[in-house]
Amino acid sequence: MLAAQVVAGGMAECVLVVGFEKMEKGALGSKFTDRANPVEQHAGVMVKVQGFNQAPPAAQMFGGAGREYRWRYGARKETFAQVSVKARKHAAKNPYAIFSQELSLDEVMQAPEVFDPLTRYQCCPPTCGAAAAVLVSDAFAKRKGAAKPVWIASQAMRTDLPRSFGEDSMIKMVGYDMAKAAAADAYEEAGLGPEDIDVVELHDCFTANEILTYEALGLCREGEAERFIWDGDNTYGGKVVTNPSGGLLSKGHPLGATGLAQCTELVWQLRGQADKRQVDGARIALQHNLGLGGACVVMIYRRD
Repeated sequence: MLAAQVVAGGMAECVLVVGFEKMEKGALGSKFTDRANPVEQHAGVMVKVQGFNQAPPAAQMFGGAGREYRWRYGARKETFAQVSVKARKHAAKNPYAIFSQELSLDEVMQAPEVFDPLTRYQCCPPTCGAAAAVLVSDAFAKRKGAAKPVWIASQAMRTDLPRSFGEDSMIKMVGYDMAKAAAADAYEEAGLGPEDIDVVELHDCFTANEILTYEALGLCREGEAERFIWDGDNTYGGKVVTNPSGGLLSKGHPLGATGLAQCTELVWQLRGQADKRQVDGARIALQHNLGLGGACVVMIYRRD
């Protein structure tokens, strides 16, 4: 977002953006004890709603949101697991994915439970990685004869809203409202709607968040994600291909590189350079990236 603002403001014509992460093994933990934890309010909601146990905190948060979704809409545990099946199927065609071996629904369901309804294969792995992107002005691209340029149609960032913590909702606490608001802003700026999107890279840190994000982005109506999944509308041949890279669940989640990796995948898709995972006729793409604490960015890309 900063690079795009620099270019749009005329301060630079060409900007290189780099993200990378060298991560430790195991679940994320708190590193700094000399300052307020940015997820203190999130943890407060969780403790009030469901308590706290020995599972990784992020899994408790997103798993709790998944349980709330199940209770609210009657979704089956198998629906969450099917998201991982889809992720591995997509990752099998991505040479950059960390986990590219396909999994069956039974394998996902029978994996060790991390936090109901999430099993091990429904949680993104901590991985190392790097990604980069180059942003340029229109004039610079034309002067350099850039082939198949991909344009940023819109960008939007939102943070947590008061109701994220005021309604005792795990779904709202993990960022549903800020994702929905960022998506609405991005659609309005681009003059587009969910029905125009061909391919999406979204923040599937856990299968529960992918399900919630379908609805926050307007890819399906609230409460209809289960049908969206089982009808195959989230994959090739359906309404919109989600996470053709394999997503965080299978491609990996090196925190500082994840957003740029999503950008890279979508640019390849719009240029027709995604090889075996290419989405036919992809012209408009949406990126969703989220972090508790909280920030959510939604971007829409397009090509002529």
